[in-house]
Amino acid sequence: MSSQVSTSRGLHPPGKLGAFESPHNWPLSAPTSQPEAGRSDDQDVRLLSVSWNQDCGCFAAGTSNGFRIFNCDPFKETFRRDLKSGGFGIVEMLFRCNILALVGGGSNVQYPPNKVMIWDDHQSRCIGEFAFRSDVRAVKLGKDYIVIVLERKIYVYNFTDLKLLHQIDTLSNPKGLCCLSHHSNTSVLACPGVHQGHVRVEHFGLKMTKMITAHDSHISCMALTMDGLLLATASMKGTLIRIFNTMDGTRLQEVRRGLDKAEIYSIALSPNVQWLAVSSDKGTVHIFSLRVRVAGEDASNEQRTLEGPRMDHQNSASSIDPLVQTNVGSNASSSLSFMRGILPKYFSSEWSFAQFHLPEVTRYIVAFGAQNTVMMVGLDGSFYRCSFDQVNGGQMFQKEYFRFLKTDNRPPFRTSAT
Repeated sequence: MSSQVSTSRGLHPPGKLGAFESPHNWPLSAPTSQPEAGRSDDQDVRLLSVSWNQDCGCFAAGTSNGFRIFNCDPFKETFRRDLKSGGFGIVEMLFRCNILALVGGGSNVQYPPNKVMIWDDHQSRCIGEFAFRSDVRAVKLGKDYIVIVLERKIYVYNFTDLKLLHQIDTLSNPKGLCCLSHHSNTSVLACPGVHQGHVRVEHFGLKMTKMITAHDSHISCMALTMDGLLLATASMKGTLIRIFNTMDGTRLQEVRRGLDKAEIYSIALSPNVQWLAVSSDKGTVHIFSLRVRVAGEDASNEQRTLEGPRMDHQNSASSIDPLVQTNVGSNASSSLSFMRGILPKYFSSEWSFAQFHLPEVTRYIVAFGAQNTVMMVGLDGSFYRCSFDQVNGGQMFQKEYFRFLKTDNRPPFRTSAT
């Protein structure tokens, strides 16, 4: 699978770019054509995708006639681009800076689904394009990398000069599953392997590849912690979520969403590595308590601030106990769990600690907000913010609800997670 890359002069690494801001209008010379005057009627707009930025403080919504950026706390629309030439099926942010990755979607004939445009909204110009022979399934941005996911191959480019660094073969990956870490000290990528149920983990900084046998069936969803040292996965069955050490592949914990088969839409790990959230087509968001130690818990607060959260991994897979600890709250379990190893595995399962019931008519992606809050964004144009009791768990409390796009979407649509 070959690709074509074109660049513009003056390409800068994202660390040198200013804050994400909007010029007064979308220039006529921009590849995205002439802007619509004023705001379009939402009734005529289809929501094609929603995706968090890297710290989940914002999310991007790709629509049938452009894209929109929303701030999460306080919730508000930051700005939008309404275009006459069509919309975007993939809109990927880079934290809160002015760089976006755009892939055409819907009726957008000017930008087909096999082309990625790296757009600098501050300079109002395209700073790079990637064209492929097949459709782009996902794009991930990091401060050093641009990752483009096709159905059977992943390309990793240097952000500064768009030089191709890595080509990774995968099984058929129509969902575009891929995760990229976003911590200053680590560069980790996770994606499906070449065998069913396997996950390939690339530690770019360490020049190390780790293959993890995560499930028996195909992988349906995955998520990394910010530092890339923890990986959470779900299979096509959607009943179990497993958490792994990405350094040595050790399975650290397994939690159960339910008994019936489900499609997992989204997995999120909290920044403090204490909680895990899962959304599915069953219409319930589940919160699980994690039992994974974060390095620096016994160190000074100053050191923790400088280094950020990271997993206290050991040199061998035999050192599992130091990675596991009791969190503030504990997941529910069967009263017969003391007979682990005698009764079927179901009776020793860890069930969710807290729950929130959503309409089942659309897909939701989830993320953790400030303190003990969880955010949900749906492809029906809805935004929820809920809180949960960190000691007692149970049903979550709905704090906020917004309808940011009034549309009558029908699945399937593309969703994305960090």
